[in-house]
Amino acid sequence: MRLMPPPIDSKLPRVGTTIFTVMSRLAAEHGAINLSQGFPDFDPPERLLDLASQHMRKGGAGNQYAPMAGLPGLRHAIAAKVAEYYGRTVDPEDEITVTSGGTEALFCAIQAIVRAGDEVILLDPAYDSYEPAVELAGGRAVHVPLQRPGFGIDWQRLGDSISPRTRLLVVNFPHNPSGATLAAADLEQLAERLRGTGIFVLADEVYEHMLFDGRRHQSLLWHAELAARSFVVSSFGKTCHATGWKVGYCIAPSPLTQEFRKVHQFVQFVVATPLQAAIADFMRSCPEHARELPDFYQRKRDHFAGLLARTRLRFEPAHSTYFQLVDYSAVSDLPDTEFARLLTTRHGVAAIPISVFSADTAAKNERIVRFCFAKHEATLEAAAARLRVL
Repeated sequence: MRLMPPPIDSKLPRVGTTIFTVMSRLAAEHGAINLSQGFPDFDPPERLLDLASQHMRKGGAGNQYAPMAGLPGLRHAIAAKVAEYYGRTVDPEDEITVTSGGTEALFCAIQAIVRAGDEVILLDPAYDSYEPAVELAGGRAVHVPLQRPGFGIDWQRLGDSISPRTRLLVVNFPHNPSGATLAAADLEQLAERLRGTGIFVLADEVYEHMLFDGRRHQSLLWHAELAARSFVVSSFGKTCHATGWKVGYCIAPSPLTQEFRKVHQFVQFVVATPLQAAIADFMRSCPEHARELPDFYQRKRDHFAGLLARTRLRFEPAHSTYFQLVDYSAVSDLPDTEFARLLTTRHGVAAIPISVFSADTAAKNERIVRFCFAKHEATLEAAAARLRVL
């Protein structure tokens, strides 16, 4: 007789397998071109790969535990980058923590600051890891839809959503999935809404180096008042085309970093030592990589947009990230989850339905899916050829 475990009262009863895993698995099963999950189909820079190999082969302490907060060399390189790009001096000892990708940083920040009964404001569509982390901390997510078109912040609705229980606001710009960006005036608006409150901010800025058409990333680190109450998260996986390395970081004032590290040390403790060393060397020796990234991805966006223009799909070229939203209402009346499945199984191109990132019922009626264009040109061309028959 097979013995069964005791009944489980799930802490996340509404959570299933993430949509990224579902769509990537479906793409693999049906031999579809995977433009769903956000990862490149090209390698990281050759110089970075060489550095990683060199550090792995050095032996000794280079393959053992790093300091819990991250290698000092990498934290100093991050501090230098922040000073160059955002004009802010951050202490590499007390204000920077290296994490296992951006997702771990987001999780640790939420666990560090959110208490039972607290409210956390999420701007929909919101990345799917935010709300489960809030619920695990005992908090309650309050969803505020971004405005259409454009996916900008609805300042009136945001202000109306703030209550005495509001503990944290999560902002994600450059925005996944829409590619929307903030303007300098938005930082002032945000500071005004939060002034005099005890609300913290978690800024998911993992696409910070992917803005197009001359746009400039408005990091919360630019704004002293916001930086003083914020956790700012970024990702080398995104910046270095190495999503599988899972290396990111969190910048926060020293009191917030102290609480952040209390959680981090028991979630991940440390990140792979040779990868940290390689990234630190790469940042110092190849600073042009991050500077050239906007043009690199804008060329891919423009190529993909030109291909999509020959389909029945409607779209506005993305302002940032490596994602492109398309409106398929001229092609099908199916809800986006059903259309994404059909697109994968019948037409051989995998996409992400964006309604899964929104609590607002109106979002369920939008006919929009997300494609990832962080791919070789040949991959995008093959996908577009299949999309033209829709």
